Amino acid sequence: MNAKRTIAVIGGSRATDRELKLAEETGREIARSGAVLVCGGLGGVMEAACRGAVSAGGTTVGILPGDHRSSANSCVTIPVVTGMGYARNAVVAKSAQVVIAIGGSYGTLSEISYALQSGIPVIGIDTWQISRKEKEDNSIVRMDSPREAVNLAIEMINDRLEGD
Repeated sequence: MNAKRTIAVIGGSRATDRELKLAEETGREIARSGAVLVCGGLGGVMEAACRGAVSAGGTTVGILPGDHRSSANSCVTIPVVTGMGYARNAVVAKSAQVVIAIGGSYGTLSEISYALQSGIPVIGIDTWQISRKEKEDNSIVRMDSPREAVNLAIEMINDRLEGD
């Protein structure tokens, strides 16, 4: 099977300088791997990841919350208009084979939840920690660097494709 690999990068539209740098490097690594980057298509982490991917010749898909293609950041290659508002977070998460979360707020947390509920692996760089009854849930695989995160994502996708 010659399936195109898809990796979502999720994170806040308001992000720290560190998160933006991590996102841009992650986007670049995704493009270098030959995978397609999926994101929410707006600013912050999403725009930085798209910028990194495009700079390395990659393809980016922006799943937009509103009704206008023009709302996409300038580095989105393929804008997908949903008119769904925050409900589009489910589409972002479920459009990927692996999700990489960088930083983020409650929208990012919802995307993490959609992915995990759907059996889609989540890799986290400086993002949410989930716990219940003071016991950490290790569903989010923690990584320190974008290169490690993307390499693991590709490995996870390849393992799943071989299993199909």
